[in-house]
Amino acid sequence: MNVALAILWKDLISEWRARDRVVAMLIFSILMAVVFHFALPGRRPEELQALTPGLLWTAYIFAALLGLNRSLALELDNDALAGLALAPGNRGWIFLGKATANWILISLVQAVTALIFAIFYRVDLAPALPGLALVVGLGTVGICAAGTLLATMAVRTGFREVLLPVLLLPALFPVLAGAVEGSLAAVQGVSIPFESLQLLIVVDGVYLVVAFLGFDYVLDE
Repeated sequence: MNVALAILWKDLISEWRARDRVVAMLIFSILMAVVFHFALPGRRPEELQALTPGLLWTAYIFAALLGLNRSLALELDNDALAGLALAPGNRGWIFLGKATANWILISLVQAVTALIFAIFYRVDLAPALPGLALVVGLGTVGICAAGTLLATMAVRTGFREVLLPVLLLPALFPVLAGAVEGSLAAVQGVSIPFESLQLLIVVDGVYLVVAFLGFDYVLDE
């Protein structure tokens, strides 16, 4: 547990000093909002409300890919990845520290992105915030669990920027299925379907367990 906390603290402090990951993800999200704004002109408010969850999650996924790639690329400097492998205890705690740091940073970007989309598309997300925060939080757990593991696998390859999306996007289909449906219900002001939450919780649990147990072998490769 101490290893996880140390990794979490290191990643957050490093990001606070550099601010490269968060800034890159935010700029990418803003650009996607601008592109979608011009790609969907003249839409009625109810149409924009129905489209917002899907557009939000598109921005969330691709911004997260940037952050996940960068989070492990930093460990290549001075062969820090080998140093992580020498940390005492179960290496699953290293994964947990990295995944938690990724979750915090990506969640911060997601909150700002939701505000940007609400302004661009004139959609009032304030009444939907509790339900939307729950669904987005659960969905991001799955993204960070699978993404941290697969980013560790891809980081040592010469084409990690291409390999990570190829590996990660298929793994996120069940996460997106539950997250988009739950987000749409929250934005429309209706109760979130239990099936969506159940799917997210189950997928998150499976990904966390697999990544925690498998990180030991991935870090050795």
